[in-house]
Amino acid sequence: MSDFESHELKGGIWQGVIRRDERPGRLVLVHMGCRVAEAQIKPEAKGHWHVAVGIPTGRLSDGVQSFLLVEDQGAEGEPPRPDARQLGSLTLVAGELLQNDLRAELSLLRSELELVKKELRRLAADG
Repeated sequence: MSDFESHELKGGIWQGVIRRDERPGRLVLVHMGCRVAEAQIKPEAKGHWHVAVGIPTGRLSDGVQSFLLVEDQGAEGEPPRPDARQLGSLTLVAGELLQNDLRAELSLLRSELELVKKELRRLAADG
């Protein structure tokens, strides 16, 4: 179980808190298997570490995008190590893919509602 608690995504910055006594190792944001950013870690209260990492705008596009926050003991700028531990994930959905899915879902709901209305009218008429 992870000790990372995701708090918010605001202004392109994903923030959260890690609850543990010792300072976390290097925190890396991974997208499609590539290191895209390193998180900033600041002490808050005792045993609480504030984590903030920017989501690179170049990585945002239509469809579903998943970002992973991983911890390892690698050096700054290096790719994540094979033994990196996943602390959290952030999934973003945007663009045409989402609109098409919502339209299809809405159409299905309307069809089902029409069936329910027909059945209710039939039951009311049978009285």
